[in-house]
Amino acid sequence: MSIAPPTLLWERELAAQGYTLVAGCDEVGRGALAGPVSVGVVVINAATASELPGVKDSKLLREPVRQALVPAIEEWALAHAVGHAEAAEIDAVGLMAALRLAGTRALAQVAAELLPGFVILDGNQDWLSVPVQPELRFGVEVADVEIPGVPMTVQTRIKADMTCLSVAAASVLAKVERDSIMIEHATSYPQFGWEHNKGYATAAHRSAIAAHGPNDFHRKSWRLT
Repeated sequence: MSIAPPTLLWERELAAQGYTLVAGCDEVGRGALAGPVSVGVVVINAATASELPGVKDSKLLREPVRQALVPAIEEWALAHAVGHAEAAEIDAVGLMAALRLAGTRALAQVAAELLPGFVILDGNQDWLSVPVQPELRFGVEVADVEIPGVPMTVQTRIKADMTCLSVAAASVLAKVERDSIMIEHATSYPQFGWEHNKGYATAAHRSAIAAHGPNDFHRKSWRLT
């Protein structure tokens, strides 16, 4: 059974409601034992963006296909970024706050170019907004320039990475960048097989942690073995 590719249907609906600049947002690495959580953001003009053939939820694409799509996605988007929160940060503040930290870092990068008015967030948990606050406000520094706290509407959408093209594109960027980080770390720590498992909880990865102990890239607050 074939899965229908993501479209711009909902982004077009948002444009009709007055949200011209729409950001798709998705995370990768939530369930890994090692490495960062990474959040991709892709901003488009929801009224004028064209469809982008071949882009799907990153989990449905083979690694070479994902990598080949990155230049097209970066050219298609008005702005794009991937933010990360490292393992030590996950241990310090918890997973939800770390996802918010990574997402805020990505949004800060795109805000250096433009500010989306609406963020489509994959899933059913709004980990991006400040708790008990329906809008995302942030004041962070990018290249020593203070960004004012500009409100954005954040709305979750279940399986947005499979139905909304902007979110699917964000998932590809986040997956490719995080995978590259884990492959780079694997050269220094070959015993964990990160070039293959990307830090996720495979049996071989757990066995390697039991044999060699965790390192600074592992989430030590998690059950690792």
